[in-house]
Amino acid sequence: LLHRAFSVFLFNSKPELLLQQRSATKVTFPLVWTNTCCSHPLYRESELIQENFLGVRNAAQRKLLDELGIPAEDVPVDQFTPLGRMLYKAPSDGKWGEHELDYLLFIVRDVKLVPNPDEVADVKYVSREQLRELIQQADAGEGGVKLSPWFRLVVDNFLMGWWEHLEKGTLAEAVDMETIHKLK
Repeated sequence: LLHRAFSVFLFNSKPELLLQQRSATKVTFPLVWTNTCCSHPLYRESELIQENFLGVRNAAQRKLLDELGIPAEDVPVDQFTPLGRMLYKAPSDGKWGEHELDYLLFIVRDVKLVPNPDEVADVKYVSREQLRELIQQADAGEGGVKLSPWFRLVVDNFLMGWWEHLEKGTLAEAVDMETIHKLK
């Protein structure tokens, strides 16, 4: 069923993007590399607030703590920039998959990480060039590198342009929360 989701792209001050490899115990897409954090807002008051996408930003702050051990004070909700939304479907193992309206959030913060091994197998910061190399490895099937389908859609459609805006200090120019991009 269609459901709401969010994808966080956390950059350090260099700016390098924090990636995570999902744990082997994940029901969907185990051991794939993806953006910093991906999950779903819960049906609770604080995560249902629609004004300024506050509910989604609250959910992102919660899940960054759950998955990566990043304390709330390191990722204040007012520091998240909602950049866009995409609608996509992605099968996983024949039984499970995703069908999501995904809110795409950027944040730039230097943070302390204490990854939860039940959620995360590995983490690494990457430059744009290192991300391109990782994509080439995944495309070539080298080293067992796999990328999550939602991350790949963001990379192929938005990420490099948004990253450039981030580096130029013009990220606000990239915001489009009106359009729902239907991607395959």
